[in-house]
Amino acid sequence: EVSSAAVEGVEQLEIYFGQFLPQLFVALLTPFVIFAVVAMLDLPVAFVLLVAALFTLLAPGLFHRWDKESSLRRARAYRTFASEFLDALQGLVTLKAFGQSKARESRLAEHAHELFQSTMWVLATNSLSRGITDIGIALGAAAALALSAYRVSHGLMEFESLIMVLLLGVEIFRPLRELRALLHDGMLAESAAKQVFSVLESQPLIEDRGKYSTHKLEASLSFDQVGFAYDEPDTDSNQVRGLVHDGLSFNIEVGERIGIVGSSGCGKSTIVRLLLRFYDPQSGTVRIGGKDIREVPLEQLRAQFSVVSQDTHLFHGTVRENLLLGDPDASEKSLIQSAKTANADEFIRALPEGYDTVIGERGVRLSGGQRQRLAIARAILRDAPVLILDEALSSVDAQNEAEIQVALDRLMAGRTTLILAHRLSSIIGCDRILVLDQGHVVEQGKHDELMRRRGVYANLMGSQVARRQASEEPLAIVSELPVASNNDEVCIVPEPELASGSATREADLQVDVLQSSQHSWSRVFTQLLAFAAPWKGRLVLTFGLGVGRVLAFIGVSLLSALAAVAVKIGADYSNWLIILAFTAIAAALLHWLESWLSHDIAFRMLSEMRIALFRKLDSLAPAFLLRRRSGDLINLATHDIEMVEYFFAHTIAPVFVAVLVPLLVLALLASFDYRLALALIPFLALVALMPILRRARIDRLAGKARELLGALSSHTVESLQGLGELLSYQVTEQRRQQFVELMQRHHAERIPFFREIARQSVITDIATVAAGLAVILLSIPLVSTGEIDAVYMPLLALASMAAFLPVIEISDTGRQLSETFAATNRLIQVHDTSPAVSDDGLKQVDNPEPLTSVAALDIEFHNLDFRYNAQDTLAIKDFSLKIPAGSTVAIVGASGAGKSTLAQLLLRFWDPQKGRILVGGYDIRHMRLAHLRQHVALVAQDTYLFNDSLRANLLMAKPEASEAEIMTAIERAELSNFLARLPQGLDTNVGERGYALSGGQRQRVSIARAFLRDAPILILDEATSHLDAVSEQAVHKALKNLMGDRTTLVIAHRLATVRDADHIVVMRGGRLLEQGTHLELLTNKAAYAQLLQFQRNGGNRVVGY
Repeated sequence: EVSSAAVEGVEQLEIYFGQFLPQLFVALLTPFVIFAVVAMLDLPVAFVLLVAALFTLLAPGLFHRWDKESSLRRARAYRTFASEFLDALQGLVTLKAFGQSKARESRLAEHAHELFQSTMWVLATNSLSRGITDIGIALGAAAALALSAYRVSHGLMEFESLIMVLLLGVEIFRPLRELRALLHDGMLAESAAKQVFSVLESQPLIEDRGKYSTHKLEASLSFDQVGFAYDEPDTDSNQVRGLVHDGLSFNIEVGERIGIVGSSGCGKSTIVRLLLRFYDPQSGTVRIGGKDIREVPLEQLRAQFSVVSQDTHLFHGTVRENLLLGDPDASEKSLIQSAKTANADEFIRALPEGYDTVIGERGVRLSGGQRQRLAIARAILRDAPVLILDEALSSVDAQNEAEIQVALDRLMAGRTTLILAHRLSSIIGCDRILVLDQGHVVEQGKHDELMRRRGVYANLMGSQVARRQASEEPLAIVSELPVASNNDEVCIVPEPELASGSATREADLQVDVLQSSQHSWSRVFTQLLAFAAPWKGRLVLTFGLGVGRVLAFIGVSLLSALAAVAVKIGADYSNWLIILAFTAIAAALLHWLESWLSHDIAFRMLSEMRIALFRKLDSLAPAFLLRRRSGDLINLATHDIEMVEYFFAHTIAPVFVAVLVPLLVLALLASFDYRLALALIPFLALVALMPILRRARIDRLAGKARELLGALSSHTVESLQGLGELLSYQVTEQRRQQFVELMQRHHAERIPFFREIARQSVITDIATVAAGLAVILLSIPLVSTGEIDAVYMPLLALASMAAFLPVIEISDTGRQLSETFAATNRLIQVHDTSPAVSDDGLKQVDNPEPLTSVAALDIEFHNLDFRYNAQDTLAIKDFSLKIPAGSTVAIVGASGAGKSTLAQLLLRFWDPQKGRILVGGYDIRHMRLAHLRQHVALVAQDTYLFNDSLRANLLMAKPEASEAEIMTAIERAELSNFLARLPQGLDTNVGERGYALSGGQRQRVSIARAFLRDAPILILDEATSHLDAVSEQAVHKALKNLMGDRTTLVIAHRLATVRDADHIVVMRGGRLLEQGTHLELLTNKAAYAQLLQFQRNGGNRVVGY
């Protein structure tokens, strides 16, 4: 919603200030100017024109409140759809894994339909305003004409003055017609302004009231009786809130290394948020260097900390740009040294463009371990007095962790360090360990001391200590193994053609933002008509109404002229006035019907287009999403598709009318004299050809602006989602400057675009007046020779100018039309993309559902070769493995070795270029995707939770599950205590991406899904890496029971979690390096034994494993 306000809301204000307000000023001023002119001819007629004009201008204000309210409702529906679409898009892999894409599509369809209905309510009130305007214009002109005719017939007014009134009457109402077209945009802009101001007027939770001091702060920390609870939920969001800290007190001296442990959700990460002043405690005091942090300027306070969080956020851009967030002024030498310290330099140099490789949103083109190492390197580069490691090594493999541990040990020497962790190895060597429980410190001391107490700490860490001791004896046989190199490690999603971000940000934009100029006008026009195919009958009716409406408007002008003729020749003109009144009302009614029907078609179609887009993205994910930015795709689903409305509601029928009406006018002029028609043709040709001749430039400017708007939207969404990182690293100003640069580039394209549109509008106005003047001038000699009766001159002049009315309408929509074609181009680009996998050809096979058994299934990977793109190196190389039904196979190896890629291939997110995968003896390419995934339960490394209730997130695994089944899954995933603390239980909202939950809580929700899914194949990808030891032990027991009669694939870095597997596979560089049982692999004294040695060696170090 915030990104919508920042980008689309401000874009609406551009229309408001650039078009609506200037047109409103002209509409207000013109009646008084023309009144002054007409008053010199006849004062009563001037008053009639003025009153009619002011009534037409002000009467729609009667519906302003209704229109405003409906616009606000529509804005809320629009924001809701956008946020739901973003949530679904970013969680699309999770939806596909659980077979819930269709269900989410139905949910989005409901929101899209609500948006359609709210839009039609806006149109209903807006149409009433337009109807009043149309009737006011027509009846006002008729009243002025009637009074003028009466006064001429009674000798109170000259006939020449009547002609002037006819001509000026056109001009006095013209600004009102143009304002009428912008009234809807004005209402939308007002609702957008409210959205923008609601953000601008929001008050920060904290106040920066400290005065900057040059006095250096000591790196000592203290919490003194700190009480903290997140705000209570409002009735709309109902998010997870509650007491976190209750009388929390502890002191940390300068240079002290402190471990902080506790169960998931006990408030460890909240300590970091309080130190950085993302929040202030409700009671107690947090101090740094003995000074209350509320008295320290935020800039100075946050400069004291370098943070590696458990939810690593990397930004779209190059590796270099992400590292430089730690220190924007760092030298190349320092940058590379930080990467080496984090053991990241080697894999970075192996990327297609090295440090200049674009890594995608959230570092999606890297493995989890690679992302975490970049985050560590970034923190090292920052070199702040206080280092905070919040589960900093949870996704790092054993070998890299052992090497990082040595470097961090050196880095932490003499530096105040907080290590927030669940893993014994991370805190065993700390100077002191704080144990959190129920909101305060319940124990503190060194590891050995706390273990002897046999209290909370011993309960938390006892199982890990036992496993560590149990592993010592078998490791003795490999204690002298040499250290292996990790040079086979590669980027998990290497994409050379996508990762060339070193050249310019322009190249980056072209790679990741959908292009707007890849297709011809004919292709775009054909595609737009194809979208409208289901409504072709209504479209034809719209054409008819459009023709009738314009003919009626022209008829008003012609009938006015004929009434004037009757006055001139002394005939009865009352019948003409009566017909004129009815024609004016008919014109208004036809306009209302045309507008309603065309908009109904357009907005129904937009609703279907949005759902069709999601359906297409669903088929393309996850491969397509690696190459695109979610903010740009949200912009496509909302603002770009919204632009298509202009084609069907404001362009397609008017274009038809714009061709027909000038032909009819030319025929009318030719019936008087062919030379009059010839005089009009050059002006019509100028107005008609000018947009065509200038179309290429306008389209290029509009297309580039749409691409930059997509980039702005992407930048905004990513900045908001990564705001915590930006604040903690104090680079919000740098990020803001990037936004300003994008905005300036956008403006640089928009200003010449609007200049071109304005130029065309001016030429059209001049041509309209010049055409009427030319016809009049040419009529004069024809009248003098008797070829034309002088009384018809007003008719000819008004008819000539009326020929331009539909052409002007098309010209007025030129801006939107260019943007519509640019937006459609971007939409076509998505729909033309072929999915990486598809089951479209399997719907008519003889045996569409071969896996009928609910028992365990065997799996076979047979000679697999796989690369993500044709230009890439192989991510999986000649890989073969048989997994018997009911067995547990563990896959281990360095980050980027291809472990998670195997899981993705098994779920058919991609297909291998060579080889095949069999499940239950069937090639998975011969199964329907939904059928295959129905038999697989996935606990992913990166748990995605939707911005919905806890219940809805659990039911993702099994929508039809009973309450009893849900509660059983919750108990087995160790979520019962957490559930009991939630304000609304299962109906509590977990926030965007599950932000209101801790990392461990999110992971337990994912595990509960697996229990609820109860599928014959189970994939555990780092399933317990964020759990505290007690929860992990209980969950392991439950998982062991679940795994007992299922085929299980375990992907892990922590080898203690795989030692009991039936079979262990070691991967390196996409290859199967060795396999066997735990003891067999130890005896081999090869790669697996080396990994265990690294873990053991790491566990003996300060921050070890």
